[in-house]
Amino acid sequence: MHFVVFAQDAAGGSSAFSLLLLAGMVGVFYFLIIRPQRKRTRAQQELSSSLEPGHEVRTIGGIHGTVVSTDDESVVLSVEEGRIRVSRRAVGARVGDET
Repeated sequence: MHFVVFAQDAAGGSSAFSLLLLAGMVGVFYFLIIRPQRKRTRAQQELSSSLEPGHEVRTIGGIHGTVVSTDDESVVLSVEEGRIRVSRRAVGARVGDET
């Protein structure tokens, strides 16, 4: 019977490369996922806090309406055949503000 044994090099260079590679992956993850999500969240919060009666808006469900009144949690929209109350977070954009 013959056994083949491979010895591993215990050089510190491979661990430094692994740490560098891990840091690079974290950086890419941050710039491709975390940073854009924070930007979208901040923009949604700014939109939600700036809503005032008279603004024309579109909800995330595609309903178009005009803001009639607001409170801390919801917005009342005037639509063609009446009024509806939606969550502030459900307002997707102000009509005319899309870039």
